[in-house]
Amino acid sequence: MRNAFLKAALITVSLGLACPAIAADFTFKFAHSQPESSVRHKSMLLFKDELEKASGGQIAVEVFGGSLLGSEPEVMDMVKMGAVQGTRGGAFTKANKKFLIYTLPFLYENTDSVLKAMRSDFGTVIADAAKANGYYIPATGVAGGFRQITNNARPINTPDDVVGLKIRTPGIETIIKTFQALEASPTSIPYGEVYMALKMGVADGEENPPSNITEMKFYEAQKYISLVNYQIHPDPMMVNLKWYEGLPEDLKVVFDKAAKDAMKWSDEHWLASEADYLKFLSDKLIVNEISTENRVKFIEKVRPVWDAYVEDGTFTAAEVKQAVQAGQ
Repeated sequence: MRNAFLKAALITVSLGLACPAIAADFTFKFAHSQPESSVRHKSMLLFKDELEKASGGQIAVEVFGGSLLGSEPEVMDMVKMGAVQGTRGGAFTKANKKFLIYTLPFLYENTDSVLKAMRSDFGTVIADAAKANGYYIPATGVAGGFRQITNNARPINTPDDVVGLKIRTPGIETIIKTFQALEASPTSIPYGEVYMALKMGVADGEENPPSNITEMKFYEAQKYISLVNYQIHPDPMMVNLKWYEGLPEDLKVVFDKAAKDAMKWSDEHWLASEADYLKFLSDKLIVNEISTENRVKFIEKVRPVWDAYVEDGTFTAAEVKQAVQAGQ
């Protein structure tokens, strides 16, 4: 018995000596607010696998979903301070307010156009400007498909149907201004708290792409979904600039490639899944789609949102034109 114990101990020691733990030179801690079942989370797990392999273990990646480390604005601040190294989410204006240009209501008619704009030279200029605020952005994609409106009061077919509704909005100016222009009552509620707010009637409705509505189970607290296709959101990967600049040049190359690969995968799978999510929601909610004629009415009513951003200097009229042309 004693010899068997000594043998087992020697095997354990020898295995430990043969396979010592090798610490990574760099750790990339990434946090976001969507659940682990989401495309965003899955794409970041692919990013983790690719980067750890391509860097030969020199970069270790940790991925935290479900608002585990805090709300989107809180995590953005953590990234800027360096406590967390990266994130994706709706607080992208902290990186560069000009990201809002992609979110102007009814600016793009399809997802191909917005992706083309984000991947163009125009998109590179928008991303690079985030360096002035302490963020590096290696890739930008879309946060799902076009955003739709759900609520408990009525189907939304015309701008008049939005009047007076309490609509939950994220802390994104263009959304708030859009619903103000539509004469709704926008209510800013953190993403992770929306479900309970809808359940308790704090808000009549919310706006999100079908994927988010499904993944966050908002449909359980709603009756109608109206397909207005009014806006689409950018999904930049926002990285602490100092951390990135501290990487050797060869690791910057593999980091950038892994980021672009993950974002491309995210775009393809997120957009492809929207039809399936909408089909799922059609069994849970009453669905209606606005007509071409009524879409024109929406565009006319929210046009002051475009004008306000040009007037306050957030964008120039030329930049808005460039954003449209870059998607053509």
